[in-house]
Amino acid sequence: MPYSSLISAFDLHLENYCKVILQQKPIELYEPESYILKLGGKRIRPLLALIGCDLFEKDYKIALDAALSVELFHNFSLIHDDILDAAPLRRNQPTVHTKWNTNIAILSGDVMLVKAFKVLENYSADEFKKIHLLFSKTSIEVCEGQQNDMNFEIRNNVSVDEYIEMITNKTAVLLGCSLQMGAICAQANVKEQQAIYNFGKHLGIAFQLLDDYLDAFAPDKDKFGKQIGGDIISNKKTYLLLKALNVANKNQLNEINNLSKEQNNDVKVKNMLQLYTDLNVKQLCLNEADKHTQIAIEELYKLNTNSLKTKTLENFALNLLQRSI
Repeated sequence: MPYSSLISAFDLHLENYCKVILQQKPIELYEPESYILKLGGKRIRPLLALIGCDLFEKDYKIALDAALSVELFHNFSLIHDDILDAAPLRRNQPTVHTKWNTNIAILSGDVMLVKAFKVLENYSADEFKKIHLLFSKTSIEVCEGQQNDMNFEIRNNVSVDEYIEMITNKTAVLLGCSLQMGAICAQANVKEQQAIYNFGKHLGIAFQLLDDYLDAFAPDKDKFGKQIGGDIISNKKTYLLLKALNVANKNQLNEINNLSKEQNNDVKVKNMLQLYTDLNVKQLCLNEADKHTQIAIEELYKLNTNSLKTKTLENFALNLLQRSI
């Protein structure tokens, strides 16, 4: 792992933070925060904040609080998302609202959101202002993305462009924000900050498009970590479905509509996958992901940074998209 020292440093920083949490009262408010932070995960967002600093030849440790900030925000959003989705499990463990109750989960999530901004107070006034403006904007965009995702569930006329905008806000902007926060800590110039932000944003879009693809066509269910065809079973509006609706003829549109009501999940998934293949949306989804991957790499190479570190980040990003990290 090329960034093992960065991950270790963040894990220690998070561990020290969690020790303080468990000393705070009321315990019902803070114990759920510690619980979800210790559930694990890949820590991609805090890692990107550290990478965004290290890339500009500054000590990545000065970005540890920025990294902690994005991790707190991400986990706050998971607590609330799990409530919205009525999800019983998170990383194979009970969700916060299941383990405690919905009221406690909402309040614990709220305090995590406040703390995500509070830890940024450790930076100088100038750094704090720049990071705070970026983080506030991103936080609003994430909420907008989540709301649009919920709106799409009851809309029948969602366009592909609207879908790309939704996943950009819901998922991608926080990746860009994480990298730019690290760049701000490293005092990178505005042009470089924008380029590293764009790299992260387009990487996030590509990741979500590939997530849509793998939900339907993943060759290895265990590696993907989710039920194959889950989006099809739940009639979730993905890039594949929206593109299929765009290019289907009248008979195929009728078949898609009938399959949305199919009660036999095996039949539903099998026939929908065949339609996706016939309509070539499988390849169209991969092409769209490739487009955003290429934009991301182009943005990365706009940076005037150490060529070895740039190449390392490029390889890391490509491995992330291939789910080999």
